Amino acid sequence: MNTDLILKVAGVGVLVAVAHQILSKSGRDEQALLVMLSGIVIVLMMLVQEIGGLFDTVRSIFDL
Repeated sequence: MNTDLILKVAGVGVLVAVAHQILSKSGRDEQALLVMLSGIVIVLMMLVQEIGGLFDTVRSIFDL
């Protein structure tokens, strides 16, 4: 199993969490929400690429 994806997701999560806490403590709740949502979108884009690769692999295995 490739651990690069897990480390990337964890890294994005840590960065988003730190930025969210800093923005929340300084009273910028709207920006904190946008940072959190953008982090979720980034992680989902990374996962969609991996799921696409999985489907291609399954398709090639079953020769469809």
